[in-house]
Amino acid sequence: MDPVNIDVVTPSRSRLSRTFAKVLHIRALTGISPAGGQNTKEQMTSRCKSFDEDEERRRKEVTEAFLAKLFSSISSIKAAYAEMQFAQSPYDSETIQSADEMVVSELKILSEMKQCYFTKQVDESSPGTTQLLAEIKELKSVNKTLKIMEKTLDSEHELKQSELTLAREKLKEVKRENKLMEKRLNSSGPLSPPNNLQISIISTSHFITILRQTVKAIRSFVKLMINEMESAGWDLDAAANSIEPGVVYSSDVHKSFAFESFVCKELFAGFNYAYFSLSKESVSEKKRQRQFFDRFVVMKSQKPKEYLAWKPNSTFAKFCRTKYMRLVHPKMEASLFGNLSQRKLLTSGGFPETEFFSLFSEMAKKVWLLHCLAFSFEPEASIFRVDKNCRFSEVCMECVNEEAFLSAAGTANADPRVAFTVVPGFKIGKTVIQCQVYLA
Repeated sequence: MDPVNIDVVTPSRSRLSRTFAKVLHIRALTGISPAGGQNTKEQMTSRCKSFDEDEERRRKEVTEAFLAKLFSSISSIKAAYAEMQFAQSPYDSETIQSADEMVVSELKILSEMKQCYFTKQVDESSPGTTQLLAEIKELKSVNKTLKIMEKTLDSEHELKQSELTLAREKLKEVKRENKLMEKRLNSSGPLSPPNNLQISIISTSHFITILRQTVKAIRSFVKLMINEMESAGWDLDAAANSIEPGVVYSSDVHKSFAFESFVCKELFAGFNYAYFSLSKESVSEKKRQRQFFDRFVVMKSQKPKEYLAWKPNSTFAKFCRTKYMRLVHPKMEASLFGNLSQRKLLTSGGFPETEFFSLFSEMAKKVWLLHCLAFSFEPEASIFRVDKNCRFSEVCMECVNEEAFLSAAGTANADPRVAFTVVPGFKIGKTVIQCQVYLA
């Protein structure tokens, strides 16, 4: 008769478990059943399984305690290494030595654990306590690592703040130099090209000079327009929002940039076309270049009022009428002045003699001069604007609200975006004249 195999006996099974197994084996061979009934065999089998489960549970607890101790040592090494790195700058020899000793100590612990694992001499006493102590040690190491990271970030923040302060000082110095340069230029006479300017010697500097005059004239007109709006009881916030929706201004004064943007958009519309597409003159490229330069020379010495009276049907006169009609809506004119007399006079071929139209015509003249000079280059200068939400680039942009730029520079992710273009930029050959933008 073959022996009955109750269970597979492993070397790790306890002595008591093996004893019960032997008893069951002998009783199975002899057929002797103990007093107490036929269920004794099943009860003994159940007890053996219970012992096996207890043994398996204990092995699992020992393994978990071993792994917890392993990970706690690794976390301690990580914390010590982070501390060592932080102590490099500024150099702290004591902290570095202490961290180095910690690394060596934990490496020894790992080495001992490795030997115990391979020789199967893992400590099986109090696995719960061992695991708890290991987890506490790991949490302390993680906390230490986080504190070191906090110190590192604080140091980086202080460094960025120092760089920001230096950048602000440098900006102030550049502004001072620009103001001094402007004073020198103003003291030497008005910003205008010489009367004997020849087409062969015109340069980017001449174009920039006229552009500065143009921007100055635009801002003078915008200032007058805003004053007229306030006098007429306009809601400037609503008006600015209708021009550039959703823009948050850091100052109420900055709302004027929205009106400036609107004026520039209307005045410079069609700039890249000869005569703003208002004239159908057809001449060769070389003759057209000379023609624009000659008109620039004639026009720059004329006052707008005198020139319009002298040539009321000229292309410039047509330009003034067209741009006024586009820029000043009938409802706007009626609201500001109580009537449409200026519009009616322009439609009939005349020109108003009001302060409002005087500043408008002066502004229109500067834009016209800039246009004539742009087409005097070979190839001609071209205009460009940047779209909303474009990333700010110092190569082709200049911000009019520098506080937004400085604020973005002080953040971890310095990425200022364009809210709208105020004054367009220009390209003359490979030279780029920056456009002026308002940053969000």
